[in-house]
Amino acid sequence: MTKMFQSSGTQISSVSPADKTGTANPGMFFRRWLANPLQMGSVVPSSPALCRRVVQQVRRTPDEAVLELGAGTGVISRALLEGGVPAERLILVEIVPDMAAHLRRVLPGVRVIEGDARRLPELVPAPWIGRIGTVVCGIPLVLLPVAEQRRFIDAIAAVAPARGFLHYSYCATSPLPARRHGLLAKREAWTPLNFPPASVWRYTPTGG
Repeated sequence: MTKMFQSSGTQISSVSPADKTGTANPGMFFRRWLANPLQMGSVVPSSPALCRRVVQQVRRTPDEAVLELGAGTGVISRALLEGGVPAERLILVEIVPDMAAHLRRVLPGVRVIEGDARRLPELVPAPWIGRIGTVVCGIPLVLLPVAEQRRFIDAIAAVAPARGFLHYSYCATSPLPARRHGLLAKREAWTPLNFPPASVWRYTPTGG
């Protein structure tokens, strides 16, 4: 997970050789948490157990992409690649510049977009709008006011109409007031092996 509120420019990259430090980079993650503890979902990157559960819930046809919001240091991203998502069909959005740069180094061939996920219709390349099978959200939406949650949900709906999204969270109950947002909420998976224990929620538009 990653910082949400900072505004930044947009960069799109298809990358070069992988960084020898690997994707997790807990030092970078912890430094970001120290700088903005209320804007990070956790002190440490997601565990392998949580990564597996997210990957198991991804749905896409061969011609669709997967979009990850708040990719952080890339542990979920790496699991998606290892789970069979082709690099050229994985799109990452990360607002923190040093994390976006890290993602470009460690995930060659993946499209990394540095920018604010509330601006998805401007950020996602036009050919992929409407061709996203699953959106994976790692941004801690539970920390946001309802109106700000709505901005993220509307942005997702604009690029992945009627698809809804997966959201991993450390809340014991739904991190979003689903009915208020016109969504159906289903907890697809839970793992006590993550720190803190985490759930994977699927949110779909009512009637979708």
